[in-house]
Amino acid sequence: MPILATLAANRFLLLRRMIVGVLAGLLIFYHLTVLYDLYLGVGNHEGLYDRTANGTPKSYEYIQSALRLVIIAGLALVVCGFRRALWVMWAGIGVLVATHYWAHFGDIPVAFAVGRHPLSYLKGFIFPTVITLLTLLPSRPGGNR
Repeated sequence: MPILATLAANRFLLLRRMIVGVLAGLLIFYHLTVLYDLYLGVGNHEGLYDRTANGTPKSYEYIQSALRLVIIAGLALVVCGFRRALWVMWAGIGVLVATHYWAHFGDIPVAFAVGRHPLSYLKGFIFPTVITLLTLLPSRPGGNR
């Protein structure tokens, strides 16, 4: 059965796919905006990095940019219906959050770590958790088989 017919027959699945699409779209838009601002726009997205002479190393920015591209690719594949892309999404997000902790507790001068509580970086897991749960739920509610 084609995917459109399946979605039309199962409103629960359609609602889940729409929520996944919206949440993934928001995350893709955010990460694309950060990348655009860093490389084609103002050069620093909302003061994300320290642009002084002894500021954030370019290598750290490049690592985070590559991770953002991995996240974008993973989310795009999840929206297209590839469940295995959840692994790509989680790998990118997990390592991005790990680099935030590396900067926070290490000696990397980044503007985003100033005055932040260490647990605040965990909020980056909220949308991916919802996306994962909605993607992995069974197709039909109520145990219909």
